[in-house]
Amino acid sequence: MKISFAKAALPTEGALVVGILENRELTATARLIDEQTGGLIARAMAGSRFEGKKDQSLLLQAPAGLPAQRLLLLGLGKSQSFDVLAAQAFGGNALAHLQAAGDHIVTLAVDGIEGAPTGAADLAAHAAFGAKLRSYRFDKYRTKEKKEDKPSVKKLVVTLAEPAAAKRLFAPLEGISEGVFLTRDLASEPANVIYPESLATQAKALSDLGVEIEVLGEKQMRKLGMGALLGVGQGSERESQLVVMRWMGAGDDSQAPVAFIGKGVTFDSGGISIKPAGGMEDMKWDMGGSAVVIGLMKALALRKAKVNVVGVVGLVENMPSGTAQRPGDVVTTMSGQTVEVINTDAEGRLVLADALWYTQDRFKPRIMVDLATLTGAIIISLGDHYAGLFANDDDLAAKLLAAGKSSGEPLWRMPLDDPYDKQIKSEIADMKNTGGREGGSITAAMFLKRFVKDTKWAHLDIAGVTWAKKDGPVTPKGATAFGVRLLDRLVAENYEQK
Repeated sequence: MKISFAKAALPTEGALVVGILENRELTATARLIDEQTGGLIARAMAGSRFEGKKDQSLLLQAPAGLPAQRLLLLGLGKSQSFDVLAAQAFGGNALAHLQAAGDHIVTLAVDGIEGAPTGAADLAAHAAFGAKLRSYRFDKYRTKEKKEDKPSVKKLVVTLAEPAAAKRLFAPLEGISEGVFLTRDLASEPANVIYPESLATQAKALSDLGVEIEVLGEKQMRKLGMGALLGVGQGSERESQLVVMRWMGAGDDSQAPVAFIGKGVTFDSGGISIKPAGGMEDMKWDMGGSAVVIGLMKALALRKAKVNVVGVVGLVENMPSGTAQRPGDVVTTMSGQTVEVINTDAEGRLVLADALWYTQDRFKPRIMVDLATLTGAIIISLGDHYAGLFANDDDLAAKLLAAGKSSGEPLWRMPLDDPYDKQIKSEIADMKNTGGREGGSITAAMFLKRFVKDTKWAHLDIAGVTWAKKDGPVTPKGATAFGVRLLDRLVAENYEQK
């Protein structure tokens, strides 16, 4: 879908989308249309329950007095609440309503709204961003889809008084959307297409954007002593990989980087502790954390972020076989600490243990943030609305919470206290890889904490938010790419050179 910006004018074709504030308060464009059509909008609202409340809609077919084929009224809610996230939802909802209507062109009218916390150009850019995010579709394997089931919109025109300003503001957002789309693509692919080597190949493609890529195979990781990561993948025919991505955008190679680490279990059968058959197909997206890190690196590179960033992803496939890791095995991590493997389905923390140690040992980062679809326990705690945040530093936690709120990808901070640490005490090794059902997401985070030295660190458990079971304003059903927008905002607001 092509997105452009133009001077405010009524379209001569396609569909027109206009916002209405709560209590049926008309925006400037809505007033103009109402005047030109002899009160069309007022009459339509009077004959319906549409009041301009957030997410309300009213579709008028072949509106009298307008050359457009359709007029869609969308509720904006209260003016003082119409911020950039509301603008994104406005754009996303507009596209969702019209995607299958048959129109090839949609015009989105954006007005400066008195009392709104931001200006028209910013609102317009974010409305376009929301529509772009909502336009995502993973349909490469559909060979017999009917024409009427395919999206019809080919062009979105966002109109406002100052289109040039909106276009400038949209440019970096478009780069972020490309990172989001890459993450969604990777998480959506089946495990026979995305496995450790092929996912590493996908990451290598970022070199075209200036990202430095290094891939470590099993032989190199064995020399480094990564017994925890390698133990997870030893039951698979696919070779495990560790991918290092470096974006040196600060202009000073000596500046300590910001580091992001992703869990990349490209398929998680549970290993010898095998999962139930029902729903196991979902485990293709157990590499969601690594997909976010790869997508984030693309977003940062596309918008030429002025910051040094390192992305590290540990890529394995967890399979049962004659060579698979067994419950009761003891592995030695890169840190030298030993782990008794109680459950081979608690494997992501083993991958991250070596990846975290490697990252801090080699790159001495300013901060480290890891992302992982780590525990079902976080879904029990937070459902699919928040990701779990664990941090050893209050300042980093506050920055992440703020970035989550402003990006629309919210976090909820969970405890990291010593009593939980006792649950992973082992009788024969330094620790065991699971602490039982009680506080499962917390004991998993406590396990990771043992592989972090003095570096400021945060762990995001994204198991509940990586895959959406229903459509959202800017997120179609399926892979969400939760974390790309959040971490881009974290970098832009706190670590990037101004």
